[in-house]
Amino acid sequence: MTVGGALLLIFSFTIFLVLVVIIWAVVIYNRLVRGREFVNEGWSSIDVQLKRRFNLIKNLVNVVKGYASHEVETLEKLTNARSAAYTDDPEERATAEGAIGSALVNMLSVTEAYPDLKADGSFRDLQQELSQLEDVIQKSRRYYNGTVRDYNTSVQTFPDLVIANLFTFREASFFEICDKNERNLTEVSIGVN
Repeated sequence: MTVGGALLLIFSFTIFLVLVVIIWAVVIYNRLVRGREFVNEGWSSIDVQLKRRFNLIKNLVNVVKGYASHEVETLEKLTNARSAAYTDDPEERATAEGAIGSALVNMLSVTEAYPDLKADGSFRDLQQELSQLEDVIQKSRRYYNGTVRDYNTSVQTFPDLVIANLFTFREASFFEICDKNERNLTEVSIGVN
């Protein structure tokens, strides 16, 4: 083999190696972008459902006000919690959603004292719709957290980690319960004689 032939072989091998590295980097970059977009899609889905929930809560509060206007403190807590939830940060939003959940439970327990309210068709319909919406929100949260898990795993593991750091891909936050009291099981007592 001549010197020129050896140089050509080394040059060809180097070009081949550079092309392989470039293709590898592009594939990983595209996978990270796809993962980030799945996270964004999941967050958008949660956001849409939570906005529907905000509107339902507003309607529910208005119906309850008509029957239980002296329960102002409970209704104000719910309204304030609802207002605090307007943020795009998943951690802040999760905290605010926890407060909304607590305020909703309080409001719905207050309504137990008002038989006319419980019999009101609008109230029952709103309560049913809210219950169904809570299931949809739960599914959206599961989807979002699954996409965050997959994306964060890619950002943290080698070799994707190299490209993630090079192009400043950052981990996404899970949408999780921040209030430890909400993690505890609620004790239910059924009055059986």
